[in-house]
Amino acid sequence: MIIYNLFPLLAGPCRAWAPHLQRAAEMGFDWIFVNPIQKPGFSGSLYSIVDYFALNPLLGEAESNVAAKAKTTTSPPSSASSSIEKDLRAAIATANRLGMRVMVDLVINHCAIDAKLTREHPEWFVKENGKIANPYCIDNGEKVVWGDLALFDHRHTSDPEGLYRYFAKIVEYLIDLGFSGFRCDAAYQIPGNIWRRLMHETRSKHPNTVFVAETLGCTAEQTKQTAEAGFDFIFNSSKYWDFHASWLLEQYQLIREIARSISFPESHDTERLFQEVNGNLYAMKQRYLFAAMFSAGVMMPMGFEYGFKRRMHVVETRPKDWESPNAQLTDFVKTVNRLKAGYAIFNEECPTMVLPYDNPNILLMWKASAKTKDESLIILNKDVHNHQHFYAENIARYVQAGGPLRDVSPEYPLDFIPKPFDYSLRPGQGFVFVASRDHPPLET
Repeated sequence: MIIYNLFPLLAGPCRAWAPHLQRAAEMGFDWIFVNPIQKPGFSGSLYSIVDYFALNPLLGEAESNVAAKAKTTTSPPSSASSSIEKDLRAAIATANRLGMRVMVDLVINHCAIDAKLTREHPEWFVKENGKIANPYCIDNGEKVVWGDLALFDHRHTSDPEGLYRYFAKIVEYLIDLGFSGFRCDAAYQIPGNIWRRLMHETRSKHPNTVFVAETLGCTAEQTKQTAEAGFDFIFNSSKYWDFHASWLLEQYQLIREIARSISFPESHDTERLFQEVNGNLYAMKQRYLFAAMFSAGVMMPMGFEYGFKRRMHVVETRPKDWESPNAQLTDFVKTVNRLKAGYAIFNEECPTMVLPYDNPNILLMWKASAKTKDESLIILNKDVHNHQHFYAENIARYVQAGGPLRDVSPEYPLDFIPKPFDYSLRPGQGFVFVASRDHPPLET
């Protein structure tokens, strides 16, 4: 999956999505991920859904018009919702025509605290001191409570079948709108048996439906348990790797035979990378290249290609927050995506090792396909400010394939691989080599 995250509050009404979809297709993305599109509750948060079977009014027209119509009775809610649904179906159809499938957030770990469900089915919710509980997290030792959310009681509800059937109905509704997959929000908070049943029943009717688990903040064991429920993909934590610590490869090896994973350089849950790296284009390229080469899937949010600085906000972001480009990375992203799509080894979770090298500022990573005869060697300058020197008497010795090595790097590819290999890597620069095991090992 090569995923472009279309953030609906930034993209605006569905009828305005076409240019974004066209740009994503031109950059080589084959999936579009849209954050929640259902009607939010009083907080306005995309992830606080008040009605699972109505669409967010902001997907239909400008916010000022939505507010104005709310004061009149000239446009019934049903007709407004029908118009939005028509626009949404058209946008999804456009994506499909451009060769992309579309997935959407599936939020069934909680709903809006002001949803009718909390009154109609109080037995479906966790209770604390006689009241419906809000989900929370611990951030730097502080308890952060989301007061706009009501926590579904997946484990102890007195009506498990009724709750499950409600979720299954939501999935069918979204598939009927045209969605082909789901990013399952906070998937680890929902018991695996519920996911297994939901995915099995959905795939029995819609065989090509894809389920992706969001596991942000999970331990490695929680991620493993979530993956074992049968997800097609999970999101990994490579975005947070410092290129030195061992934990990323340990987690990768723990999960890779259970489910494929998706890397990302930034997301709606993080600061914009361009802001984090103070506008360093070398860092932007380095992180996207690594994310795309590391795991089977990659996701990039809209605006990354232009070096946007403003973090996407699930309540406050609006189309007016679209920035003038601070950078132009569309061609680079297109080249990396083409590279990823062109080699099977970059579309699977395969045996991967960080090889020892005497310059700590250089990452030397070896990958071997378990499905084809390909191997890859990635040489990455961890330093995004300075050149770093790399030397090897015979670079082919780092792979088990007989060779020859082919340089398929997105920038500055070499016409031939010299021996010895003596090169000054530009800041953040990455070499990507591939070789085939069709050849016998080279003689010593």
